[in-house]
Amino acid sequence: MEYDCFIQKGNYYFRYRTGAIILRGREMLFVQNDLGGYYYMIGGAVHLGETSQACIEREVFEETGVPCKPVRCGIICENFFEGDRLDERICGMHCHVMEFYYLMEVPEGSAFAEETDTGEKLIWLPLDELDKYDVRPVMLKTKLKEAIDGGAVLHVVNQDIGSDT
Repeated sequence: MEYDCFIQKGNYYFRYRTGAIILRGREMLFVQNDLGGYYYMIGGAVHLGETSQACIEREVFEETGVPCKPVRCGIICENFFEGDRLDERICGMHCHVMEFYYLMEVPEGSAFAEETDTGEKLIWLPLDELDKYDVRPVMLKTKLKEAIDGGAVLHVVNQDIGSDT
């Protein structure tokens, strides 16, 4: 049986997840949340005993139908935020999510699904216009280009507690 890496204790929630940086020119593939309309990275919870690289390969294939491979880790993010009302599992909780974001290699000629395996829309957003969209975590608006172009792994602490995002 597979178990997601997360802990819930009182009003605190911790999760270990991965995210995929999938590029098509200067656009990136995001998931549009069907409840709040915001955009987040394809990915998901690492299972107990699973590497983050194996997780992102599995998650990308499950959500897009395309067998992408991780090239390198671009961002390690310690993401702190308040669980919002749109997700009853974490509503009102103090959330701490450790996220590993990988740049992915896409097989030539790949056709991505229009929806994830759970029915949320897959959307290509222009990297140069991310500030116009409700992208979460918000640090992606400023750090993605650096992670893609810079080559070094970025360590980011994202504090969205007390903000309106």
